[in-house]
Amino acid sequence: MYKVDFNKPCKVYFMGIGGISMSGLAEILLQRNFTVYGSDIKESDITDMLKSLGAVINIGQVKENITDDIDLVVYTAAISKENEEYQAVLSKNIPTLTRAQLLGQVMNNYKYSIAISGTHGKTTTTSMMSHILLEADTDPTISIGGMLDVIGGNIRVGNSDYFVTEACEYTNSYHAFNPYISIILNVDEDHLDFFSGIDEIVESFKTFAEKLPDDGLLVINGDMEHKERIVSDLKCNIITFGLNSDNNYSAKDITFDSEGHPSFTLIKEGNEADLISLHSTGVHNVINALSAIAVSEFLGISMDDIKAGLLACTSAKRRFEHKGVTKNGVIIIDDYAHHPTEIAATLKAAMNTPHNKLYVAFQPHTYTRTYALLDKFAEALKVCDHVLVADIYAAREKDTGLVSSKDLCDKINSLGGHAEHFKDFLSIENFVEKNCKKNDLLITMGAGDIDTVGISLLKK
Repeated sequence: MYKVDFNKPCKVYFMGIGGISMSGLAEILLQRNFTVYGSDIKESDITDMLKSLGAVINIGQVKENITDDIDLVVYTAAISKENEEYQAVLSKNIPTLTRAQLLGQVMNNYKYSIAISGTHGKTTTTSMMSHILLEADTDPTISIGGMLDVIGGNIRVGNSDYFVTEACEYTNSYHAFNPYISIILNVDEDHLDFFSGIDEIVESFKTFAEKLPDDGLLVINGDMEHKERIVSDLKCNIITFGLNSDNNYSAKDITFDSEGHPSFTLIKEGNEADLISLHSTGVHNVINALSAIAVSEFLGISMDDIKAGLLACTSAKRRFEHKGVTKNGVIIIDDYAHHPTEIAATLKAAMNTPHNKLYVAFQPHTYTRTYALLDKFAEALKVCDHVLVADIYAAREKDTGLVSSKDLCDKINSLGGHAEHFKDFLSIENFVEKNCKKNDLLITMGAGDIDTVGISLLKK
């Protein structure tokens, strides 16, 4: 594998530089005086920002973009092996790294590199950890898979030993990381276009945990079914968190304010430690917060800074994000949930938010996930007063005819729910305008572009 010498800046080319994670890595290298070039299929606010920092970006990916003076090419899993640029890189024998491999090498430059993993909750927990580190004046470097208001985007380049990032299990990319501290929030069945099932997923997380050095730390959800299998034979420090009182960090007496924000008594090693209040919604975020508290105390951060950081942390973009109220008084919330467990957590949070009827405009994400988890999707969504189901967002996949949004609607309705399929977003908007009343709650939900429905409704 090519090794980057961070003391000798060179010319690096990013294929797909406009992506959330790729752009963050490009910005880190720019700050370290590397010459950064790259390409993407379209212009965006991210590419404009990188240009303002000195990056040279090609719109469109053609072989002519790959010149002989490029020292290293970084690419993502989304880049096809038939891509013109990629083929040109191979023909010129230019060294390459995947996005994850470069990120793993970046982490080696920080004493306290923190990798936050789990099937659900990574972005929110990274947001919490980021707010705490900022509150404690640690001047961290932050790379997050969403837009975070406190840092004005998805990346912050600091000048300290602290680095925090998300660690995604898809394609086992996080196995290239080199953390000193890792969080495992949960392990669930997902990304079944890559993993064969839950056993392979658990083994993937175990391999990730084994990356930690002996003096490092694993903070793991002690309530989850597969915890023992993951921690067996580990030599690093281990701290557990969860709602059960036998964890090192747990919570009791959870209450909610009028907007659904929880407060709870923090229990540490069985003893009451403090009262914690969050500006995020839902019991699932209480659990996420416990993991951030555990890491923070391991790092020696004061409880005052921890509490202030958690309270300052609003949800990241598209995480139970309050978008506004329509002229008809309908409350619009947007959420990235695209897995049954995430949907159930989001809807549970919604139940603690004052409203009349609950409507969800749901856009299923990928055919393989929808097919594999159809029954679980229906079970999670049946609690809504009405589910407005858009066509499946294909993402990286093609429609094989194996499953459709109508199949999901039929399954929800067979369980006693109320679901209807809509062929386009405009039809969903028309339904909402005609049927939703004042103080009804509409959640636009999914990992695709369903959020545009709420944005459009608020503009009318």
